[in-house]
Amino acid sequence: MVANLTTPLIGIVSTIAIGRLGEATLLGGVAMASVIFDCLFWLFAFLRMSTVAFTAQALGADEKLELRALLVRGLVVAALIGACLIVLQMPLAAILLGAMGGSEGVTRAAKVYFMIRIWSAPLVLANYVVLGWLIGQARAKLALGVQIAINVINMAATVALVLVLNAGIAGAAVAAVIAEAAGLLLGILIARGLSNGRLGVPRAALLDRAKLLRMLAVNRDIMIRTAALISAFLFFTAQGARAGDVTLAANAVLNNFLLISAFFLDGLANAAEQLCGRAYGARDRIAFSTAVRLVVLWGFAFAVAVTASYALFGPGLIDIMTASEEVRRTARNYLWLVALAPVLGVFAFAYDGVFIGATWARDMRNLMVLSLLIFLTAWLALRSFGNAGLWGALLVHYAARGGLQAMRYPALLRASFHQEPLPG
Repeated sequence: MVANLTTPLIGIVSTIAIGRLGEATLLGGVAMASVIFDCLFWLFAFLRMSTVAFTAQALGADEKLELRALLVRGLVVAALIGACLIVLQMPLAAILLGAMGGSEGVTRAAKVYFMIRIWSAPLVLANYVVLGWLIGQARAKLALGVQIAINVINMAATVALVLVLNAGIAGAAVAAVIAEAAGLLLGILIARGLSNGRLGVPRAALLDRAKLLRMLAVNRDIMIRTAALISAFLFFTAQGARAGDVTLAANAVLNNFLLISAFFLDGLANAAEQLCGRAYGARDRIAFSTAVRLVVLWGFAFAVAVTASYALFGPGLIDIMTASEEVRRTARNYLWLVALAPVLGVFAFAYDGVFIGATWARDMRNLMVLSLLIFLTAWLALRSFGNAGLWGALLVHYAARGGLQAMRYPALLRASFHQEPLPG
């Protein structure tokens, strides 16, 4: 269930730890920087998504050598991208922090966090690859173990550095780097064990031209799709920042509720990626369709449960996340809107997993760009309602993403399996 949520969960821990200090400016700073990292690293989430899909398809097609080649290719790409992010850290900080529109105090605090945590970039992206590789092989327990290890180490280091040693925002950033490094080491050891101690791949298999071109095409489309999704969330955060430090901090607290719901729904999306990818690789239409139905049904069950939990326990969770009474009061005013997100987001998460598993990347890209336009249109229509209108537009975006993919799904299913005879 924790799937690709390590990066945002690290942001949550940092937010809670800094929030206990009771200063809205510091909370706003770590919240803004955490959102930037969520989005920056998320932009390269194709490393996880495509690795899940290609690994599951290789497993379904019984291509054992390709399984190892996929891991090595992904790690090489992750290292190159991570190194580039470190080299470009100064202009990235100036552009991204400036675009967020926070106050001087919030921006100054966010920059301290950014300049330290950016050094975790190669580690985070490599962890995406390892996680995708494990999920693609249905090694859910191992994937879960790595993610738990990263988050437990992060929590322990954050508490020690921020609340015990009073290292502040810098301490929270250092804790994130330590956790990602430990997680990658554990992941590589697990991968080596699953490969019988052999991670090496023949040069011809690693540089197979057809497979490289397909990987690049799918990664390109997923990256564009992710950029459109990130644009919506960055726009949301920027509008909250322009409403003042208290509103920014309240939205940061409420954003954690979205991430908690994603904890459940994205786990089902990961299951869809693996199940649909494996069925797609084996050219099994019945297994593919069955997986889609199960993921959607279970998604609704989890969504209803999470929404009910927010209604019952939301105010108490807000009190845990921040010590500021003003931030608590503001966050409670919009809690009812956040509680609707899990139910409205079921199709969005479920069909994301389906489309990724089948590598229908071009359609994902096009539908996400259209969803972004719908979100901006909804915001323009609702902007007179202030922060409530901003949350309303985000809910419209959730519904649009899932609805568009659900409508497109039947045609893609027919096109992908039209030559495959039905069993029996």
